[in-house]
Amino acid sequence: MRFRNLTIGQHIPGDSPIHRLDPRTKILGTALLIVLLFSVDGFIGYALVALAVAAVIHLSELPWRFVIRGLRPLMVILLLTVGLNVFLTEGEVLFRLWFLTVTREGLVRGLMMGTRLILLILGTSLLTLTTSPIQLTDGIETLLNPFRRIGVPAHELAMMMTIALRFIPTLLEETEKIMKAQMARGADFQSGGLMQRAKSLIPLLVPLFVSAFRRADELAIAMEARGYRGGQGRTKFRELRFGRIDAVAMVLSVAFTVLVGVLF
Repeated sequence: MRFRNLTIGQHIPGDSPIHRLDPRTKILGTALLIVLLFSVDGFIGYALVALAVAAVIHLSELPWRFVIRGLRPLMVILLLTVGLNVFLTEGEVLFRLWFLTVTREGLVRGLMMGTRLILLILGTSLLTLTTSPIQLTDGIETLLNPFRRIGVPAHELAMMMTIALRFIPTLLEETEKIMKAQMARGADFQSGGLMQRAKSLIPLLVPLFVSAFRRADELAIAMEARGYRGGQGRTKFRELRFGRIDAVAMVLSVAFTVLVGVLF
């Protein structure tokens, strides 16, 4: 069980056109992708979205193998999503597997849901892979600034969201270390059925929660030691600025979303 393959929350520095985009452009582009994935209804639409995601991966200059590898830890969720839709959707029966019935509608719906989930994972992974945590915080805070008038703490929300994303790979790495330590002491996480494997993971929860709380406490102490007192009166060393490339990217994103969403 290799949790380090999960790409969500990781950041790879670079100088590609996607890396140079304003973080707000990438956040809004990811939001448009999510809206498009839940509005498209047909394989042609998903194929066009897949081509767009592939083009962004190519422009980001990230290794394809590394990006695709991020799907491995979520393969169980993918298979479960596809299986539930294939076997539990009523319609024209294609064939039967023991007590399970596979229908044409279920097969189509399962493939569409699986494709949607894969594209969703790849799209959100690209956001964190090409955007540093500081840029992500600044982008989210700037987008939430208009809601300050109604009492929304924009800076604090942005900071919490960014820390949560950044801690995903850290906690997964900690989980892998705990598993290896317990396996060295005789624990078995591989043998047995699905329920047995699930039960064997229960001893991981206590040390994992302890480690998570300890890391959170250490982070809070480090931030306070550096004079962090929230977003009140804070200034930025680098102000975010929309450039020509951001305008082109936003126009293309909106046009693509509207075109594919309406036609497919």
